[in-house]
Amino acid sequence: MDFLARIAQGRVLISDGAMGTLLQARGLAAGACPEAWCLSHPDVVRGIAAAYLDAGAEMIETNSFGGSSFKLAPYGLADQVRLLNRAAARLAREAAGRRAYVAASVGPTGHIADDEGGDVTAEQLYAAFQEQILALAEGGADAICIETMSSLREAIQAIRAAKDGVSLPVICTFTFETGARGFRTMMGVKPDRAAREALAAGADIVGANCGNGVDQMIEIARQMRAAAPAAPILIQANAGAPVIEDGKAVFKETPEYMASRVAALAEAGASIIGGCCGTTPAHIAAMAQAARALAAGR
Repeated sequence: MDFLARIAQGRVLISDGAMGTLLQARGLAAGACPEAWCLSHPDVVRGIAAAYLDAGAEMIETNSFGGSSFKLAPYGLADQVRLLNRAAARLAREAAGRRAYVAASVGPTGHIADDEGGDVTAEQLYAAFQEQILALAEGGADAICIETMSSLREAIQAIRAAKDGVSLPVICTFTFETGARGFRTMMGVKPDRAAREALAAGADIVGANCGNGVDQMIEIARQMRAAAPAAPILIQANAGAPVIEDGKAVFKETPEYMASRVAALAEAGASIIGGCCGTTPAHIAAMAQAARALAAGR
């Protein structure tokens, strides 16, 4: 079924969980390039996707979050954008077959637009995003997932690059911090404004990922739903706030706890629910079971 048609059915769709966490658990060294593993360790990347699918994910993301030329440049891989992103999408497609959707992950560039005080132009951002997105589409993605955005200017360039380059649904999610003034991105954008402006730029689905545990995400979903009553919303929460133990970040929210909040997320407006940092196939399995129970009216 067409991706947007499936979302329009109204039943919660379950996406996958963290990629980086599992790559590190399988040997990715600190400071190494995760996207390079699409070529050097394809079986590992494909295996992570398969684990999420077996857990019940109906949508999996590609291992391409840092796949723009800006992000790949420090590794000396800026000339490998097409190769790495096509491989990322192809591995996810091979794992999913036609039993699940593949959403192509497009993360921020790590640069700030010059009209926000940074060092890159809107045109440079647009070009970098389009180069990446075209390659992901070639690899077999069903949708483009622009995620973890803090800047509306950057997000809008990514959305425009996707809409101009490919005929795929576009998801755009932001990451918010909690402060005295409520939820804001690092650049000061509130959830309601993020939703409205991303949709105005052409996004088909909006939402939030990373930065918060599931309870905070419920309120973020409510604010986005109030600003965009008809738009599908994607929520991918962290497994709680990280705690440093033995020099490592540990995420404490259990699969059972995150699953217990699926109904509240859906009531707040979430159409697609998955996980971000610290979540595992066990978290996705528990949330998938909760979503099935919700659909069955239990």
